[in-house]
Amino acid sequence: MEKLDVAVTASNKAVASRARDAKKFAAAAKRLAKRKAALSKRKGVASRRAKRLPSGETRKALRAVVKDLTTTTKELAKARAVKTANATELASLKAVQRRANGYAKAISKVDRALNKKTRSRA
Repeated sequence: MEKLDVAVTASNKAVASRARDAKKFAAAAKRLAKRKAALSKRKGVASRRAKRLPSGETRKALRAVVKDLTTTTKELAKARAVKTANATELASLKAVQRRANGYAKAISKVDRALNKKTRSRA
């Protein structure tokens, strides 16, 4: 029973920790996705401007936006991969937590029932 209590406590802590991390990773992925969308829009504007007025300044602006966009795209891919890996781990931890909590509840219920029977006989 003590080992089961330790397992329940450990699984609860692990799920809480992974859930906090999941929120951080989701926020980071969302922030990067928004940034990517804004940079994509800015790239379109910059490319149209560069076609209309081909000067060194417009080409420089377009290159800067493209550079930011590629960096953001790479960061977003990494963030999504981390988020997915964490979600997979969190799902398995939650399954273990549910099982451990179920066992603990069932054992304590049976234990209480047995204690009532032994008290009524005495």
